[in-house]
Amino acid sequence: MTSQPLLTDRAALARHRSRAEDTGMFLHRTAMDEVQDRLELVNKSFTAPVVITGFPGIWSGICPSARVVSDTETLALEQGAHDLAIHAMALHWANDPVGQLIQCRRALRADGLFLCAAFGGQTLHELRACLAQAEAEIVGGLSPRIAPMAELRDLGGLLQRAGYALPVADVVPLHVEYADAWALMRDLRQMGEGNALQGRLRHPTRRSVLAKAAALYQQHFGTQTGRITATFELVFLTGWAPDESQQKPLRPGSAQQRLADALRTDETKLRN
Repeated sequence: MTSQPLLTDRAALARHRSRAEDTGMFLHRTAMDEVQDRLELVNKSFTAPVVITGFPGIWSGICPSARVVSDTETLALEQGAHDLAIHAMALHWANDPVGQLIQCRRALRADGLFLCAAFGGQTLHELRACLAQAEAEIVGGLSPRIAPMAELRDLGGLLQRAGYALPVADVVPLHVEYADAWALMRDLRQMGEGNALQGRLRHPTRRSVLAKAAALYQQHFGTQTGRITATFELVFLTGWAPDESQQKPLRPGSAQQRLADALRTDETKLRN
């Protein structure tokens, strides 16, 4: 049997993350605020939390008592050891995202909460399109440059596949302005989000390709003030380790009242 091709070069990812700067962590802080807001809505105290992330310096502060582990392919988690697992801004680099969710699920106690913050499919769609067009025009081909990120519906489906109860997926779109595409690319390096794809080019990109992409970006996504806009889509996934105490969906056909009566309308039967 052949193994599945790897998406991410973990060594390159570690190098990029080690060079990240605090000024580039604004998206992580935004995601942290959103996660904390969701935790405040949960009427439950957590005594054994764990945070899975590639940026422990930022995310260790979300739960002072939390254990922090790296987002390696095999997570350093013990089965049933935690009542809260937060997977923080790393799922888009996972070679096996379903495996990450399953490992977190197994690490949770019954009725434990899983909460994931991740980049969604519309993230950097402008930059992706401009780089692709520029490279196709100048080089005559395409190379992997931006990690593929799943759409909201697909990520919600991953929760179900991983065995979580009461799964919820929602999205927070952010539109950030930059002076130009060069400033955006510098910011991505400061975030530790440089190209770490296994199939990337192993030599520097031609300056002409980057210049063409910057010009295309300004042309198609420039603002009236001469700046550009970049989209970052933050997706949040919530699920619970199954437990008998949780709400269950009603059995089909068990309703005690007709929907037509509740809506005060006539019911029209469908033709066979």
